[in-house]
Amino acid sequence: MQLVTTALLSALLVHTGAAEDTAFITAAPHAGSAISEAYPPDGTSVDSALFPPEAEVGFPGPTPTGVQPAAIQTAASYPYNRGPTNQFPLVAPQPHGKEETSEQFDITKYWGNLSPWYSLSSADYGLPDANPLAPKGCSVTQVHLLYRHGARYPTSGAAPAQFAEKIANATKDGLQVSGELAFLSDWTYKLGAELLTPFGRSQEFLLGIQHRQLYGHLLNNFTEAGTIPVFRTESQDRMVKTAENFAAGFFGVPEYLDQVNIEILVEAPGVNNSGAPYYVCNNSNVDSLGYIGSTMASSFVNDAFNTTLERLNSQVSGLTFTPTDAIGMLQLCSYETNALGYSAFCGLFSEEDFVNYEYYFDLSFYYNNGPGSPVAAAQGLAYLQEFVARFKGEYPEGWSAMNLTYDNSSTYFPLNQSIYADATHEVVVLDTLMAFNLTALFNGPPLDATKNQRENSFVASKLVPFATHFTAQVLECPAYQPTKQMRFLVNDAVVPVADSYAGCPADEHGLCAFDTVVSVLQDRIDEIDFDWDCFGNYTAEAGVDYNGRAPRATS
Repeated sequence: MQLVTTALLSALLVHTGAAEDTAFITAAPHAGSAISEAYPPDGTSVDSALFPPEAEVGFPGPTPTGVQPAAIQTAASYPYNRGPTNQFPLVAPQPHGKEETSEQFDITKYWGNLSPWYSLSSADYGLPDANPLAPKGCSVTQVHLLYRHGARYPTSGAAPAQFAEKIANATKDGLQVSGELAFLSDWTYKLGAELLTPFGRSQEFLLGIQHRQLYGHLLNNFTEAGTIPVFRTESQDRMVKTAENFAAGFFGVPEYLDQVNIEILVEAPGVNNSGAPYYVCNNSNVDSLGYIGSTMASSFVNDAFNTTLERLNSQVSGLTFTPTDAIGMLQLCSYETNALGYSAFCGLFSEEDFVNYEYYFDLSFYYNNGPGSPVAAAQGLAYLQEFVARFKGEYPEGWSAMNLTYDNSSTYFPLNQSIYADATHEVVVLDTLMAFNLTALFNGPPLDATKNQRENSFVASKLVPFATHFTAQVLECPAYQPTKQMRFLVNDAVVPVADSYAGCPADEHGLCAFDTVVSVLQDRIDEIDFDWDCFGNYTAEAGVDYNGRAPRATS
């Protein structure tokens, strides 16, 4: 009898729980409101008199140094950034409807430019036998790095904040939620705007450590010359903090404070800056030229999330979720996870939803800053000119977003460094890849406006994630003729150039003669017409591979 009673009670409890799941809850008055917390408290500061620094305390113990690490040419295998380590300590659940016992689906690899960076495979771009380590017998003599800031808060007034405002407005009229959306009854908007998150700081710090481990031996050149490097960034707060965290990882804390010069270039409308070319390229701010991808992406989402929206709308009363809201919630999944460590929004969406979310970003970036953009190469031209200037040991010339006041100065634009590191934004990294004409990254027909045909190698989360980085290695290879060689990497994938660089033969390691590469890139500089692409009167169409260049009228 006791067994029957227990069974009946359990059944009643299960039934009651199910009923409670479907019962509507009236949202609290504060639901959707924006909240923030500040640290440190006003009026506080470190008291160095009571807590003196290391130099004053003394007694440091033994401090002999070892040799600089050079793992890029001494390690037996490469330390790829794959698996859960690339997103530690974030928690990303499985998609809606995905069984925990089934094959795991990593949602963070489907967040477009909001994904954490991870190591790519050279095989994806046609070099199955290549890896970032110096090929046998070669040594890396110089490295040029262009990298993006780490994870940040959303842009001011973007989709996540707009979604929160919609919830807050509906709350005033008695918003009710149930089931999976019950958390919205007490949810508040906890994100700031545009600053680096703690995870974003860690990404840059670890990127700095990675590059010290790989290329530390190149610091010996500075020791011999009796100088220290100049690393560059922009003036936005997250850009300054990005460069500082990278430097802290590379040089150590507090050593970075006096072992590297961090050059901060003003990022503002009307000011030339290779790291922010959109401020001096007018056509990049014309919707029909600079935002072709944004328009296509907005159109794509209209029918991308119908099944999920139908499910979610059945669990809410007082508003109707739209495709725009789906993007807002998916971005909240990404941003809250990156900023707060976890987001309840992630579990609302299916595997198919995340695949479509990625394609939303693919369309946006391919046509805003990739091959489908008529202004992409012009915006990346400044970094191309600066890289080539450093390769040649000559100050750059030409008309672009470069700031020649700084670029013609040995103080601010040194030409003899063995390590260069410039911090910028993801759109500029992609613009730069277009300027370098690295077509293997965009191999295939233009992206389809309505469906991911999976015929193009371009994926936004691979090329423009948080902390993405583009690297040029200069190597000395005695087995090659000439011995001075060069190659390019994006997030640890070696990029082949044989198909787009005249005179570069197919090479299993992605290598090409240094002088040949410099000559090809100089020709590319001459080919890109910054004045026409950024200020010309022309029209562009969606769905076209322009190679990042503005079309010209044909007679």
